[in-house]
Amino acid sequence: MKIAVIGSNSFSGSHFINTLLNKTDYKVIGISRSQEGNAIFLTYKKNIKERFKFFQMDINKDLDKLISLIKEEQIDSIVNFAAQGMVGQSWENPEHWFTTNTLGIVKLTNALKKLQIKKYIQISSPESYGSCNNADETTPYNPSTPYASSKAAGDMFIKNLIDQYNFPAIFIRSTNVYGPHQQLFRIIPRSIIYLKSNKKIHLHGGGKAVKSYLYIEDVCKGILKVLEKGKIGEVYHFSPDKGHSIEGIVKKICIKMNKDFNQSIELVNERPGQDSEYILNSEKARQELNWQPTIDMDQGIDNTIQWINQNWEEIKQQPLEYIHKQ
Repeated sequence: MKIAVIGSNSFSGSHFINTLLNKTDYKVIGISRSQEGNAIFLTYKKNIKERFKFFQMDINKDLDKLISLIKEEQIDSIVNFAAQGMVGQSWENPEHWFTTNTLGIVKLTNALKKLQIKKYIQISSPESYGSCNNADETTPYNPSTPYASSKAAGDMFIKNLIDQYNFPAIFIRSTNVYGPHQQLFRIIPRSIIYLKSNKKIHLHGGGKAVKSYLYIEDVCKGILKVLEKGKIGEVYHFSPDKGHSIEGIVKKICIKMNKDFNQSIELVNERPGQDSEYILNSEKARQELNWQPTIDMDQGIDNTIQWINQNWEEIKQQPLEYIHKQ
């Protein structure tokens, strides 16, 4: 099968490409709005090259070229990771988030409905549910940020296409992902880097927000199961067995790195619209797809610390803050 991965430069997208290339029965087309990034952030760079091709295209600016590429390459299925991310920053220029996550998705999927693709997998977000505990696939949308609203709006249009045109879409909502090769501004790699650099970690709202963190390889195994066995029109959740407060995660990292927690953090105001918790119910994926997480938080953090230590000379030269791109 030939799979197109849109958003191939993203943390999850690049890891999923690696998952596909580890199997011999897939050829992969990577599509992203930016050029391929630094190899330390793209795990597939060490994998088999003859079954992978990259194309720089933007769903907002190059849609005609993208659709032509999908036709020419005779793509069987598409997995779309492309999105404008970051919750707090979405308040600053919300129109940028809606341009990509809503309007971009509307234009992309409306064009794809005319093609004979087998599956279109939309990587959605549990943020669409707002603050929640044990949310299942039928939980109503209740977004609390522009990012979450823009993702929910895009999803709702895709649902329109499923109902009206039998568009072969499937939705995936996973809790927070983490692991080696992640963007350095995310809480787990950033905390490790700050501790190594003797900088104080900012805990928004004291780090009381409770979130579920899932190791990136476990998420990718779940997406692969959806690609191979998932039912058209369905929503699948991927989540660990329990959630962790941000404070608890940072404490765990401090212990592993022999740092005093109280001396390593600084309390700052909570970000606007931050959900107090979100915990997903993933029983459906566990039962229907025989999926379950295999890497616990301790092992996942250890793996991330090891990756940063092994690449420290290069990592410490990289920017640590999120840089917004329209």
